[in-house]
Amino acid sequence: MRDSIKNKKRIVVKIGSSSLFYKDTGKLDYLKIERLVRVLSTLANSGRDVILVSSGAIATGRNSMGLSSNERSIPVRQACAAIGQAQLITVYQRLFAEYGRTAAQVLLTRYTIHSELTRTNASNTFEELFRLGAIPIVNENDTVTTEEIEFGDNDCLSAMVAALVEADLLILLSDIDGLYDSDPRKNPDAKFIPVVNDIESVEGMGSGAGTEYGTGGMASKIEAAKIACGAGTDMIITNAGDLDNIIKIMRGEECGTLFTASSTSKFEFREFDIKD
Repeated sequence: MRDSIKNKKRIVVKIGSSSLFYKDTGKLDYLKIERLVRVLSTLANSGRDVILVSSGAIATGRNSMGLSSNERSIPVRQACAAIGQAQLITVYQRLFAEYGRTAAQVLLTRYTIHSELTRTNASNTFEELFRLGAIPIVNENDTVTTEEIEFGDNDCLSAMVAALVEADLLILLSDIDGLYDSDPRKNPDAKFIPVVNDIESVEGMGSGAGTEYGTGGMASKIEAAKIACGAGTDMIITNAGDLDNIIKIMRGEECGTLFTASSTSKFEFREFDIKD
């Protein structure tokens, strides 16, 4: 199963807020972002289509305005997202340009996925960006919607993007090595799970949010796996502490927890259709 990953051609990589910032200061870790950009540019240079789903707009805006992390009301966080998204995409665009790549900003909401018309428009945009050789950088449009603000840190959104573009692989970069049978930060005897072939067998293992800067926990990642695997996309959770893990994964090495795609697709976008 791992060896087959070497042949994957369309890759979605998601990085959460907690992986982009220094814990003690709340400021962006530019070195880590530069490494991420370098790795993704290398994947693109190898002939693969690459999408980056990046959180971090709210934390960037909050830090820029000198706001305390205790100010967590939805309007404040949406305002911070409006400020921080522009700053964050500027950082990405400058760094990708250093490696000869054009970064394209794509802001989505679940409402985009709900509607067949907007879903088709988004899909067409992604395909054209791939044709042009650009790397789409996706985030939720937090200024107008709150689903991922309240739960998920873009985990489920990245899975829906993977389904939308019919990706071969979704890589979720986390603050732990993968899925364990219990929280390894609390239980030193927690056992690592390298492969999950049946998503239902691990439901209930997830926990809530783990950091000050991110809202996603393992529960949201398992939910993302249900979407991605149901849509025929393999998914891997791996540690963002070493971004070379992405390269190791693409070489077919044992790295992170692999959730294998369902052999009989169960995911349909109409499950998310808005009901009047």
